Amino acid sequence: MILVGRNRWWMVLLDAMLVNVALWGALALRFDFAIPYKSNYWTIALYITVIRLLLLTIFGAYRGVWRYIGINDLTAILKSVSLGSLVVTATSMFIARDLSYPRSVIIIEWLGDIILIGGLRFALRSYYLHYKNAKTSTSEQKRILIVGAGDAGEMVARQMMAHPEYGYLPIGFIDDDPKKKGREIHRLPILGRRADIDRLAEERRVEEIIIAIPSAPGWVIRELVEQCHSARLKFKIVPGIKEIIEGGVSINQIRDIELDDLLRRPPVNIALDEIAGYLTDRTVAVTGAGGSIGSELCRQIVSLKPKLLILLGKGENSLYEIAAELSRSHPGQRTETLICDVADIRRVDRVFSKYKPQVVFHAAAHKHVPMMEHNPGEAVKNNIFGTKSVAEAALKYRAERFVLISTDKAVNPSSVMGATKRISEKVVMALVGRSRTKFMAVRFGNVLGSRGSVVPLFKKQIAAGGPVTVTHPDMERYFMTIPEAVQLVIQAGAMGKGGEVFVLDMGKPVKIVDLARDMIKLSGFEPDAEIKIEFTGLRPGEKLYEELLTAEEGVGATRHAQIFMVKGKHVRLKELPRLLPSLQRAAISGEPDAVVRSIRKIVPSFRDGENAG
Repeated sequence: MILVGRNRWWMVLLDAMLVNVALWGALALRFDFAIPYKSNYWTIALYITVIRLLLLTIFGAYRGVWRYIGINDLTAILKSVSLGSLVVTATSMFIARDLSYPRSVIIIEWLGDIILIGGLRFALRSYYLHYKNAKTSTSEQKRILIVGAGDAGEMVARQMMAHPEYGYLPIGFIDDDPKKKGREIHRLPILGRRADIDRLAEERRVEEIIIAIPSAPGWVIRELVEQCHSARLKFKIVPGIKEIIEGGVSINQIRDIELDDLLRRPPVNIALDEIAGYLTDRTVAVTGAGGSIGSELCRQIVSLKPKLLILLGKGENSLYEIAAELSRSHPGQRTETLICDVADIRRVDRVFSKYKPQVVFHAAAHKHVPMMEHNPGEAVKNNIFGTKSVAEAALKYRAERFVLISTDKAVNPSSVMGATKRISEKVVMALVGRSRTKFMAVRFGNVLGSRGSVVPLFKKQIAAGGPVTVTHPDMERYFMTIPEAVQLVIQAGAMGKGGEVFVLDMGKPVKIVDLARDMIKLSGFEPDAEIKIEFTGLRPGEKLYEELLTAEEGVGATRHAQIFMVKGKHVRLKELPRLLPSLQRAAISGEPDAVVRSIRKIVPSFRDGENAG
């Protein structure tokens, strides 16, 4: 272990000089400059100097960079000097009395060492900051108001002051805590509350707002964005709690506000011991591994160190991308990447026969609602019979758990996609109790950023200058982020005993038109004025509102606050084996009307897209 860094011996020499200055000063003050220890002064000085420098080295005083000294460095100096004084006192009392001198001198010398050694470091840091600030003209810096006078805000201010070359000039803080008003952090005043932003922006010539409240819910971020937008201020945000815990806040991490921030919800609390218990050192298979949900499942599963992760999917490019990503992020993890159509029973059987996965996450599905209205046979083949082939293979090869990724569109379905996912739930539940395999399903709504969501479409439309197209002014959807949804899916998989349909807490539904307006504002434009919003009418199979439960279902709490369990049994399971063959024949025939009629025999509540509303 290196105790003194390279090219740091000049620091040791400086500290040796300061220790001797402190000792001479302490003796001079005590004896009115008539120092009585002329015969053994140099012996005392050498002994104290060696003890001080040795302990400073052990406590790491020469490993850091002085211009970045902080509280931790000062604490190390305080500990080393204090311990040194105790050692010197003990030595002079019990071992070498010729090294003894009055206790008042020991106390004065202790204080002098702390002031001189610590003061030198802070002086060097102050000089460095002054030198950097002198090189950076304040006219070249943006005047910044920081919202949030907590730990994150303090880190942001400190980073900006330490790095003026980035072009930020913090002029103060905003915080809603009335006790903080009028106080200062790093000599920067806390100027007022969020309601004062407009006034302060004008008075203080603010050019940009930095939102430094990592724990703030989405509605708070939304209000702040609205205030900044009305005041014509640019705005950015610091990372979330996870990033701050892992490494603090740096200037490079301050970023533009994204849609996820506006919909931010309380963080997901995961029982890692439960999750690790059923995934660590297991063979895990993920179907649809190249998709939005499937790829995120793979990312989170590899962090739990499975014995083998099997990536199954039809799209070679998307599979290649996630496999390459996992290879970079977890180079020691065993993975198998297999092209596999889940509706191909023989191919699925060969995969399961060879690898015998113990846990299966079935995310493969056709999800695009209007497209499936025009291709109902393909939706049936993939969503229903693909699920059936994978679930039966899991049963045959004794998988421990099978988790079906379902959707809120499976509830009172008005679309072919929703109806096929509803039937896939029934297919899985029909296998419950046949073996030790625990079958379960997890329903949730839309996820931000998935390929089929409106967000990528809106981004393209805004980039093209508009218009942004929304089907209906009253259309609402549930939203959550992809990582959040996947965390809860994995947690639900740990909780399932077999036969459950879990429902994720999706929060409150969001109007799609509000989502569009938010995205336009985040892009720096004025909705309706600079970027138009056009309403195009409901597409085939779409509903204005989505539900998470059917009329006959209720919901019960689980031990996880954000996961609920559907109450009520799946009906018509006994008739399923009789009805599925005719549905399969209809799908193979490719006749849309025949497919829809067969679906309705299994899901009587299914309504054709023409009757959606």
